[in-house]
Amino acid sequence: MSAPEAQQTRREWPLWEVFVRSKRGLSHGHVGSLHAADPEMALRMARDVYTRRQEGVSIWVVEASSITASSPDEKDPFFDPAADKVYRHPTFYDLPEGVEHL
Repeated sequence: MSAPEAQQTRREWPLWEVFVRSKRGLSHGHVGSLHAADPEMALRMARDVYTRRQEGVSIWVVEASSITASSPDEKDPFFDPAADKVYRHPTFYDLPEGVEHL
């Protein structure tokens, strides 16, 4: 297989989003994307590309086509219903006397 053919094959691989949990963190953060043929290959490539300095303790790879996201352009109508639920805000509740740290 010639170099251009190999490059074309890589472009046809699915896109994977990579999330890494650092040694100091409790949650995974998005660090980038890569193309890989399958989940195992995506994990190995993510390890090699995004944790070269041994800063990660866990890696998640998610096929980009499996992610459903809200649109930033529709943020106001999408998040507006939360504003109608005042009981979710701490200002809705009265603090009992004597409680200092809530």
